[in-house]
Order: sequence, then C-alpha cells, then structure tokens
Amino acid sequence: MNDGAGDNATSPPHGPGARLRAARESAGLSIGDIAGRTRIPQRHLESIEGGAYAALPSTTYAVGFARAYARAVGIDDASIAADVRRELAVTAPERHVTIPVYEVEDPSRTPPRGIVWGGVIVALLLIVGVALWYGTDLFRGGAPAEPAVASEQAVVPVPAPAASPTPVAGGQVSLTATDEVWVRIYDAADTTLLLKTMAAGERYDVPPGANDPMINVGRPDQLRVTVNGSAVPPLGDGRVAIKDVKISAAALLARGAAGGTPAPTPTPTPTASGTVPPAFN
Repeated sequence: MNDGAGDNATSPPHGPGARLRAARESAGLSIGDIAGRTRIPQRHLESIEGGAYAALPSTTYAVGFARAYARAVGIDDASIAADVRRELAVTAPERHVTIPVYEVEDPSRTPPRGIVWGGVIVALLLIVGVALWYGTDLFRGGAPAEPAVASEQAVVPVPAPAASPTPVAGGQVSLTATDEVWVRIYDAADTTLLLKTMAAGERYDVPPGANDPMINVGRPDQLRVTVNGSAVPPLGDGRVAIKDVKISAAALLARGAAGGTPAPTPTPTPTASGTVPPAFN
C-alpha cells in the first residue's frame, strides 16, 4: 500500500528559499561555500533559505542577495528574484499612513493675521532690496562705468597654445547600473560616499571634489563608467569582485589611455560569526 511518502520525497520544493537550498544541496555545497562565493554573510543566506526576510536589512537587500545566491548555484536568478518579491508583497505589505486634514476655519491652526501681513511685508522688502542691489550702485557706492574707448592701435593676434597630449585630470565620473548591483564608493579617508544596491538604469555621479574616490563592487561588468559623458573601459569582467579600485577622473583616463583594466582583487570569505567582508563594508 502506497502511503504517499514516495510522492512527497520526489515533489519539487516550493518557495524561493527551498529551491535555493535544494539546488545547493544537489550541488554538494554547504551554506559556507555559498557565503564564500557570493561574499554574503552566512546568517543572511540562512534567512533567505528560511524565508525570514524580516531579518535582512531591506527589501532591496533580500532581492539582491537571493539573486546572487541563485547565480552561485546555477539557477535562474530572475525567477528567484520575482518569487522573492511576491513573497515580500504578502509578508511585508506597504504601510499606508493616514495624513490628518485640518479645517481652514479652525482658529487654533490658522496663524494670526498680523503674522501673515508681517511675512508679506518682509518678503516685499527683500525683493526691493535685491532689485536695488543688483540693478543700481546705491548700496555699493560705485561710480557708473565709463564706456570703453576703442583702441586705435592695431590688434596683434596671439597664437593659441598647443593642445596638451596628456589626458585632462579633472572631469565628472558617472556610474550607471545595467542590472541590480551592490556597490560601495568611498574616499581616501574611508568615508563612505555611496553604499547600496543600485537598480538597473540607476546612475550615480561621483562628487568631483572627492579625495581619491575608490570602489568595491561584486559585479563590475554591470556598471557602465563614463568621464564627462564619454565611456571608459569597464572596471572588470564580472568573474570576481573588485575592491579598492580608484575611480577618479584622472585614474580612469590614465587607465583608458593605457588600454588596460584593473586586476580584480578577490574578497576574503566571511567568518562564521557573519562578519561582513570588506567588499560589503
């Protein structure tokens, strides 16, 4: 007599976490192996397998970590991400905040008429003062400028300086994600400028005054890098993560002129205590 135990043993796992765990076990990998491949703390991977998304930092982290897990075990990461979003929509629906509406006639919530008129007068005085400051010399005590007298001497053309063959050091560096990708951008003092999972199509402009900015990214092939709108070679091919790569305009232009790409630096495996590796710090 068949009691159904055989059917249960062969039925496919349900839920993205169960599918990921089944794929990992089928590949003979431990949860620590996946942590080493993805540089995701082991405790977060265990939360994903168990569907405990509330233990993760945010919804974006849950989807991004699940996709990285799926790629590590060789299953469709887009399908896993869609399943995780569906579960999050059920387990963590958006909260609707009710905004109180106050009646205009309520005297306790209407400012006194004197304050309103005082604000109008102050605004008018500011407008008049700005007009006088920029339109006249009343407050600056300057004399009206005399009209320029045309010089009778012949104008001798000055040859323009020759263009420098070296690349310009300054420029606006922009990073555009072609897919969901986790990045950390920081300066020479290790001050974090950006720490997030960028969505596909999202763009970040590196502050021009940043002190020797650098980047850590798990999938450098998913970032399009430009300097003043012109594309430069990618930061890596995506096979391994990179860290401590300089992304100032000068560094990127020099690397582009040399025709090379930075050697990727593998990040260390996270410890059993779940310490976040340098690529995620």
